[in-house]
Amino acid sequence: MSITSALYAGASGLIANSASMAAISDNISNTNTTAYKRNQVNFSSLVTAQLVEGRYGASGVGAVTRQFVTSQGLIQAAASPTDIAIGGAGFFVVTDRAAPITNQDPRFYTRSGSFNVDADGFLVNDGGYYLQGWLADPNGNITPDPSDLNQMQSINVKNVSAQVVQTTEVIVNANLDKRGVSGSLPSGPYSATTTASMSDYANDPTTGTRPDFSFQMNVIDSSGGTRRIAMSFLQDDANPNSWYAEIHSVPATEITGSVRPGQIRAGLINFNTDGTFDQTTSTLFGPANSPPNFTIGASSAPTGIRYAAGLGIDGSDVDLNLTNLTQFASLTTVNSLNPNGSTVGAVLRAEVAQDGKVSAIFNNGQIRLLGQIGIATFPNPDGLDAVTGNAYVETSRSGEYSVKQPKLGGAGSVESYALEASNVDLATEFTNLIVTQRAYSASSKVITTSDQMLDELINIKR
Repeated sequence: MSITSALYAGASGLIANSASMAAISDNISNTNTTAYKRNQVNFSSLVTAQLVEGRYGASGVGAVTRQFVTSQGLIQAAASPTDIAIGGAGFFVVTDRAAPITNQDPRFYTRSGSFNVDADGFLVNDGGYYLQGWLADPNGNITPDPSDLNQMQSINVKNVSAQVVQTTEVIVNANLDKRGVSGSLPSGPYSATTTASMSDYANDPTTGTRPDFSFQMNVIDSSGGTRRIAMSFLQDDANPNSWYAEIHSVPATEITGSVRPGQIRAGLINFNTDGTFDQTTSTLFGPANSPPNFTIGASSAPTGIRYAAGLGIDGSDVDLNLTNLTQFASLTTVNSLNPNGSTVGAVLRAEVAQDGKVSAIFNNGQIRLLGQIGIATFPNPDGLDAVTGNAYVETSRSGEYSVKQPKLGGAGSVESYALEASNVDLATEFTNLIVTQRAYSASSKVITTSDQMLDELINIKR
């Protein structure tokens, strides 16, 4: 009868509003959950066929849950370089274990980018999921494969060592005073091939010729060691635009096979009348117009100027950028010496660029590319199923994934030092809380009233 159908309709109202209350409770409790997406229970009327004309049977209400996965939360600043947010569409691809990852391991999708480095060096977020990406090969090359998740692996920022990079160039920014301060000549007239050389003086100040000016530069060798190389200058009193120059090792014992102790090169450095370096007539680096460069052979080399055998290292070939070497009438000074190369270092931190490339920053200044984050997109992200840890799994409603590089093919960008906030609006949730509470109370009144009517019906017999 109609009264009984009213009871069931009231019960369906209690069930539907209970589901709504559960969703609201989840939303409110996850207000501060990174990248949480709110849920909303929508109501749909249930209608059964009215088989008897003039009589109405209540059918009640059904509850349908809707996820607002596509709704972007605010991007907020964060303190860690491994806190990352997606600006736009897509999800991070993650797994529930670090390594090794096989095609049997499930993949999950999340926008929760609160990643930290675990004890093993893997990037794992607050939900316990490990960030996946395309790893770089030893040469720093990355080959993204958007069709195969198995090509993505957990990104590790610790199990990597900085490669030694030999010095191949030194940029010299210095000035030699044109006014001159001629050095003493304790061993007679200057000569680079007798005991009157500046290399002799550097090795033993009681011998050789004291230079007017000398500076030292660091050169990283093949084993990551630092070698000290000096350039010494002595102005030619007969030619105001010309300087005797030598390149030598400090200490001299690190070099063998040279004419004088530690000497690598000797010759002239000449300047134009405007004070700029004149490569065309300078002979320090070989015949006139030779490129500014010096070479030291390997320790194993049988002849020539080479590193001492006890060092056991490869040779060095260093270009000197002398564009900013000048001769002006001002104090002799070195403004800067900028050698490239790096020694072995330890990882300081990891950083993520907007294109999703993850790099390790070393304490020796070296930056090494580790991999690139892939962004998964779906035809219908709202159709994903939520799982524990603020993540999702693919369903038939969501459609099949497509993994892209950030900012390509509709995928969002990756923001470092940032986190996506929850898209929950507390004002809306509390308003819905009041409405749901009232609707629940009203449904309960339908049940109690229907019960009273049935009670009256039963009392007719009495």
